[in-house]
Amino acid sequence: MDRPEAEVPERLAAAADDVDVLELLDPAVRDWWVDRFGAYVPENGGFFTPPQRGAIPLVHEGENALVCAPTGSGKTLASFIAIINELFRRERADGLDDTVYCLYVSPLKALANDVQRNLADPLAGIRERLETRGESTEVRQATRHGDTDDAARRRMLAETPHILNTTPETLAILLNAPKFREKLRTVEYVVVDEIHALAANKRGTHLSVSLERLADLTEGSPTRIGCSATVEPLDTVADFLVGRAEPGGPARDCEVVDARFAREFDLRIDCPVDDLVATPGDVVRDRFYDRLHDLVDSHTNTLVFTNTRSGAERVLQALRERYGYDDGNSGCHHGSLSAERRDAVEAALKAGDLDVVTTSTSLELGIDMPHVDLVVQVGSPKSVAALLQRVGRAGHQVGQVVEGRVVALDRDDLVECAVMGRKAESGFVDRVFVPENAFDVAAQHVYGMAINGVRPESEVRAILRRAYPYRNFGGDDFETLFRYLTADYEGLEERNVYAKVWRDRNDPPDGEHHHPSFPVGEPLIGKRGRLARMIYLTNVGTIPDSFACDVFVRGGEEWVGQLDEDYLDTLDPGDVFVIGGERFEFRYRRGSKVYVDRTAARPTVPSWYSERLPLSADLAREILAFQRDLLDRLGEGGPPAARDWLRSDVLSERAVRALTRLYDQQVAFAGAESVSTPTRLAIEEVRDREAYRRRYYVHAVYGRRCNDGLSRLLAAKCANEATANVTVAVADNGFVLSMPLNRRIDVAGLLRGLDPDDVRAELRAALRGTDLRKRYFRIDATRSLMILKRYKGTEKSAARQQVESETLLSLADDLEDFAVIEETDRELLEDKLHVEGLERVLRGIRSGKIEISERTVETPTPRAFGLATLAATDTVLAEDEDAVLREFHERVLADIDGRSAGSDADVAGGNGPRGADGDG
Repeated sequence: MDRPEAEVPERLAAAADDVDVLELLDPAVRDWWVDRFGAYVPENGGFFTPPQRGAIPLVHEGENALVCAPTGSGKTLASFIAIINELFRRERADGLDDTVYCLYVSPLKALANDVQRNLADPLAGIRERLETRGESTEVRQATRHGDTDDAARRRMLAETPHILNTTPETLAILLNAPKFREKLRTVEYVVVDEIHALAANKRGTHLSVSLERLADLTEGSPTRIGCSATVEPLDTVADFLVGRAEPGGPARDCEVVDARFAREFDLRIDCPVDDLVATPGDVVRDRFYDRLHDLVDSHTNTLVFTNTRSGAERVLQALRERYGYDDGNSGCHHGSLSAERRDAVEAALKAGDLDVVTTSTSLELGIDMPHVDLVVQVGSPKSVAALLQRVGRAGHQVGQVVEGRVVALDRDDLVECAVMGRKAESGFVDRVFVPENAFDVAAQHVYGMAINGVRPESEVRAILRRAYPYRNFGGDDFETLFRYLTADYEGLEERNVYAKVWRDRNDPPDGEHHHPSFPVGEPLIGKRGRLARMIYLTNVGTIPDSFACDVFVRGGEEWVGQLDEDYLDTLDPGDVFVIGGERFEFRYRRGSKVYVDRTAARPTVPSWYSERLPLSADLAREILAFQRDLLDRLGEGGPPAARDWLRSDVLSERAVRALTRLYDQQVAFAGAESVSTPTRLAIEEVRDREAYRRRYYVHAVYGRRCNDGLSRLLAAKCANEATANVTVAVADNGFVLSMPLNRRIDVAGLLRGLDPDDVRAELRAALRGTDLRKRYFRIDATRSLMILKRYKGTEKSAARQQVESETLLSLADDLEDFAVIEETDRELLEDKLHVEGLERVLRGIRSGKIEISERTVETPTPRAFGLATLAATDTVLAEDEDAVLREFHERVLADIDGRSAGSDADVAGGNGPRGADGDG
């Protein structure tokens, strides 16, 4: 039934472009919308933002849609309003049943803020307008996730919400909840919010299969609406959202509303001083905090992002100590704080009561922050997408300019931030990489489907393959998966790993599981075990448990502290780290215990290493191109030409001078060939006679994930060649190989000898026996339900899971094509170590498209300073590295000055080799 006829009010004539959209809305909905957003006409040119203007008609037509737009542009609200509008029509025409018509899925358990703003408030406002017309509505909404109590769940069965807000994990549970599952048969709309935060990980993989199981349940795929912040590639994310109607067929139709650049950004990259090395560290920090305080003081609410949780704490502490901020006007928010403290900060931030809040990543998504008018990012957020997502938290109202300031405190960060800012200005966005063919997620869903009832194997295969991440899941993959699920291996049951499903041909009377409702000869799948449903419902999901490991000094079993698992991922035997102010060499790990030796050696892994996000592969590629282009300008016209090329609205003059100085000093000291570009990989050898070490700095600007794999392969080759221990320190812009001074290796030759066709096999071999692989095996074994976190009311801690998994790993490693082993190695190689990028680099070297440039220097070059001081602490309080950096810098300048004798006029103030105005 069509909505009641009503004329569009004359006062809307000025918003002519919006009239067609407004006419799609029920009068009460339209009245609420106009009253709510009429004030935004001057700033926005109408009553709808670009994503709203595009999304509402698509929902009205029942079209799948990916709506991509910056934070605060109203895309989630548009989805809800369009769906509410359609439910009103259905209610008037036929009434609404006691079932779910719309699912809203978000990665955030804390849905309350978004749901209140985008759903509850509009529904309440529309009800008021209906009452003035003598009408009413029974459209209901509710939220259900892991913390929803039993009473609320029972109420949802008795009085079912028409719009149900939930998480990916809870949706998977509902699909196997016998009573509530029936309530989902009527779902016509699915809204997937923050889809960019799901597509790149296994939570998204899990959700994609759940959506196909839902489509199977509803006997026709519901309309899917994906809401995403700025993301790329749009076609991949759209395919991920909608899946395929048939295995092997094309993706379902999906309209893309591309409004990624609909908001106006005021973005600026800065640094506290012109020279981030020669200037004493305390001066850099003083100027940084003075500038930060000025920014906070000149804005209503400021959100400060750092790259680590400890950095967020330190920035807030410094602001309070230096400028008198207190609990009443400032706060800190990150994942290590209690839920109560985070909730309190969120409430105060939403109300506009806090002048400044510092955070790491926890406020990238989620709560509405209408009063935040400035975002400050300290250091590089490692991707353009992350930068835009974070800065987009400012100006969180339609029509407001998004104001963001990025402050770099070291030169490597400045390079990343400068490239990031320039690329963001040009419309560049990093790509999302979707994990594919994950055995652990497939195992959960096949088990879930079997629990719901015996069904043909062909249906199970088809549902899985309709999901985008499994579109290429082949026959051999299914055989590996089913062999695991049926426990078709000797020795598993003796280790308490039991079959989860049975698999049989429907052949009476020989068939063990004959079902007359299915054709004779049809292969069938069914569940095994009386407790299967309980096991599934209490163990489903992909978010891994983690724990802190106790650290002991070998010999006397002296306890010295704890390390979290993420940090342990970065440690190899021989690595040196700091805990409690002392230095320790990592030796080995047993379950939840770590054993170390005291040492005086310099740390090789910084304390913040595990917290920082890796540089995106796409941004790394752009940095190499930036270095090539900047070198060209320096070669053509020296520092003045470089400065002219760098100057833009996004870079401050200080940043321009600091960047020019960095690369000018690099070229003057070691030549242009010492800088890596898209077609060159630079390696420098430094002899440290004081430490009796020979170090090779490999300027691999490929991102930490790729460099982790490359350094492992190269270190193994070097260790074999040198017959000595080789230590590795890895960063986003390269890595360091360190060995005794009396060993010398042809690192470039070994690098050229790496065969890209052998990389996967060699990395698998290199990872075997590592603590990193032991941890990932535990995580994947738990996801695959090989190890149960919860069973019969008891819960197994992550530490206990680790101990149990290590007893299973030796058995699993000896089994042929064992799904959990295959998934562990796939996840490590593809998702963590970015093996495809590594293979691409090695093919470039093998083909000659990437040349290797080598040189020996007496001290690290300026572009290697960050690698040389990798063990320094978080950049916000980087006091340790000041002296080391200045020593390196003085050596570089002395060398340049020595070779420039007689040309002193080209050296300004001793700060650089060239540039009469001090920009060197």
